[in-house]
Amino acid sequence: MTQVTERGTPLPAAPRAGVRRRSPAAAACVVGGAVAAGLGLGFLAVLVIVLWISSPYPDSGPGGALHLAAGLWLLAHGTELVRYDTLSGVPAPVGLTPLLLVALPVLLMRRAARLGSAAEEDDEEVLPAGAVFSAVLCGYLAVGALVTAYAAGGPMPADPISAAWHIPLVAVLAAAAGVWGARGRPLGPLPSWLPRGVRQAVVRPRYALALRAGAGGALVLLGGGALVVGASLTWHGAEVQASFLSLTGVWSGRFAVLLLAFTLIPNAMVWGAAYALGPGFALGADVTATPLGFPGAPGLPRFPLLAALPAEGPGTPLTWAAVGVPVVAGLAVGWFAVRRAREVSYGETALTAALGAVVCGLTMTGLAAASAGPLGSRRLSEFGPVWWTTGVAAFVWTAVLAVPVAVAVHAWRTRPAIGPSGPDADDAVGLDDGWHDSGVREIRWAAMRKAAGALVPDMAVAPGPVPVPPAVSEGERVRGRRAVTVVSGLELDLGPGVLAVTPGGSGQVAEVAAVAEVAEVAEVAEAVSAPLAPPVVGARVLARRKPPPE
Repeated sequence: MTQVTERGTPLPAAPRAGVRRRSPAAAACVVGGAVAAGLGLGFLAVLVIVLWISSPYPDSGPGGALHLAAGLWLLAHGTELVRYDTLSGVPAPVGLTPLLLVALPVLLMRRAARLGSAAEEDDEEVLPAGAVFSAVLCGYLAVGALVTAYAAGGPMPADPISAAWHIPLVAVLAAAAGVWGARGRPLGPLPSWLPRGVRQAVVRPRYALALRAGAGGALVLLGGGALVVGASLTWHGAEVQASFLSLTGVWSGRFAVLLLAFTLIPNAMVWGAAYALGPGFALGADVTATPLGFPGAPGLPRFPLLAALPAEGPGTPLTWAAVGVPVVAGLAVGWFAVRRAREVSYGETALTAALGAVVCGLTMTGLAAASAGPLGSRRLSEFGPVWWTTGVAAFVWTAVLAVPVAVAVHAWRTRPAIGPSGPDADDAVGLDDGWHDSGVREIRWAAMRKAAGALVPDMAVAPGPVPVPPAVSEGERVRGRRAVTVVSGLELDLGPGVLAVTPGGSGQVAEVAAVAEVAEVAEVAEAVSAPLAPPVVGARVLARRKPPPE
């Protein structure tokens, strides 16, 4: 009912409680995004100021150091900087992003999104995921615009076009990851505007397995790349040390060089993986290092990581050995693509392995594109792996190896159980008959649960001694060499060893002999007067072994 004043004018409606609560929460999310950007910028500013103070020959004042910190913050987002103080006078772009610096804004932005999605009090209303995402993103991008404008007055300003899409890209991915993690990492539901077939297809287990297999293959490639780089650094240890010592003679400069090399370690891992895959990486115009050979690049700057490049000339068996990295990656993709569910066909397994190879190729494509960039003009305009050749090579290597490996592993896990047969079957009952092999017990238990139905909950037996029916002779129990406990009313066909069950009500159990021949099972069944029920093919019951009586 609408309330009116004495003059008859209606009173304004009171705002809802949800509206009053959401406004401060949205403002807090905006502030959280701005604080995340400020923390990353402040960390780099403190680091640059410390290096500037410790330098015996600073080139500029504190203003230049702060401009450099702003440029580094933009470079951490993948933004391309422009260097004007070159020998030729031509502006030189600097777009090689140290990937370890990217982790700083990503972690801070993700943390801000997670905090915005959580409620400090139980009665506090939590903002929707879309509202948190938008608010945190607005705060972060506002600071990013201010930093871009401030860095324009320094010695290395940012390219406005590059900053316009690199900073939002990193912020969007980090904020989405934070909101998704705060919501419990849900896998669905997908938006309703997507086709129904797409929404049903994405939730299938094959896609989760493909993501796991592709991620495993990419991790193997990165680990192999790190191994290649580490081996090369060790092999060229003298050249690396000489390059490091020749750059500067003061401890602050050497610390800065060491810090820069440390932030470039993820880039070196991606470059090593691209080298092992075959396409290699570019070191300038028309210069590429591959396992087949390295023509040499005399115009490269002095840097410890560049001193570990292979020797000039054709490839050697030592460089060819790097091809083993993608081989191991393909095997890993094939192994992780196999499901343990027995109802999966060979075609489904092969398709999952192929999708895992696609995921691995796309992952390496993105990493190669992020790790490369120009370090100058002309000769150094192309520096790092080519993204599309690296992705195609990763997909081909893993697909060729993963599909047959996945099919072979699937066939091995679903192989039928092979039991003892022949006149010596009685003596082989007590030995390992292969039922404990990987994959066989899942088939037998699945078949038993499907056939037993509601009888499975009645399998529990109260603790205590199990009576042995007097009709079962001691010799029969010794001849089987294995005693098992079962529920009455069931008969399980265990292959070479078949289990007979005594009749009775629910919960009544008997301990009978597990024998190797069907004829002997009939004898035991007659002894306990139990009609044989239809067998459950493929079921398995773990037997407990009993020593024969003395």
